[in-house]
Amino acid sequence: MTTADSQPRTTLAELVAMHGGETGLNADMNCLATAVYFESKGEPLLGQLAVARVILNRASSGRFAPTVCGVVKQPSQFSFVRGGGLPAVASNAQWKRAVGIARVALDKLAKGPAADALYFHARRVAPNWGKRQVAAVGNHIFYR
Repeated sequence: MTTADSQPRTTLAELVAMHGGETGLNADMNCLATAVYFESKGEPLLGQLAVARVILNRASSGRFAPTVCGVVKQPSQFSFVRGGGLPAVASNAQWKRAVGIARVALDKLAKGPAADALYFHARRVAPNWGKRQVAAVGNHIFYR
């Protein structure tokens, strides 16, 4: 696909496939990919990107921990974190996709549907947060 000015346009799926390698993961990349994996591995790529953006938005907001790992490991934020530690992840296609999403999000290679979101939850729960909904993707609802 090309744009009107004949520049090729890369889809999110192509970006994720290009950046889904498992080598060279620093701590923040690993924390972000692990969070994407456990929070949204069964979601559409846009939903996974939105989850990654929430974590990055929190780290830069001044209202949460200032690093990606700090946000992910913050007590009572993500249910997969136990005692401040991240669980092991199997090296499979879903993990490689999560790594690709993490790289795309960290490098700001694609815009997601919840660019300014700081919170999300699964559709099956209904917290009374009083926050402004900014997007709904797959099984998650995103808020600012």
